[in-house]
Amino acid sequence: MTTASHQLADIPGLVRCETHSVPDILARATGMTRTAYPHEEVYGDYCTIQQYIDCSPEDVFDYLSDINTLDEYSVSTRAFEPAGEPGLFVGWDTLAENTRIYMRIEPNREALTLDYHCAWDQGEELWMIYLFRIVPAEQVLGKPGSVVLWTNCHHPNYDKNPYPELSPDPERIWVGDLWPLFYAGHRIELENLKRILEYRSGRGLPLAVAPGPEAAA
Repeated sequence: MTTASHQLADIPGLVRCETHSVPDILARATGMTRTAYPHEEVYGDYCTIQQYIDCSPEDVFDYLSDINTLDEYSVSTRAFEPAGEPGLFVGWDTLAENTRIYMRIEPNREALTLDYHCAWDQGEELWMIYLFRIVPAEQVLGKPGSVVLWTNCHHPNYDKNPYPELSPDPERIWVGDLWPLFYAGHRIELENLKRILEYRSGRGLPLAVAPGPEAAA
């Protein structure tokens, strides 16, 4: 028995080639593979989407790092402006009438990752976190461009508004009520992102544009 196997011997439920035959492992994997999966099983705690974009990783990163571009590719967040603290912005989420959304973007250019830390109604606890990773497509698909990976985790606050007293309307829909639609909604936004970047990149146009009158309305 190897040192690693000895250290793992007391942990129940592990499936490794040292303890299970290849036919048994394949049978287990086959049993876990189905033609259809319940929505809750796939997107209950985590919602991850991905897309190939024919645009350089650096350009995709720069576009996503600019908070003004949310006016273009997002379905509903608009008109972000500085909120009084360094790096903190506040805008409107038109999915719910008169709802303010606060956001701080945390980019890492070297790793090509960036996180959107957000919250409805207040900017003290930014618990809605959108995790982006941009992967050079040359490495994973063997062609130029980018693969964008986008993940949300089901924070407990999605189930219950932690600041109900800040809601502009007690009858307003809560963002957590929309969690079952996160995959579809974010898929629409990721398709918007792909179309915008590929259109401009393919024509040699600037990728990010200054917000216009529509964004300020």
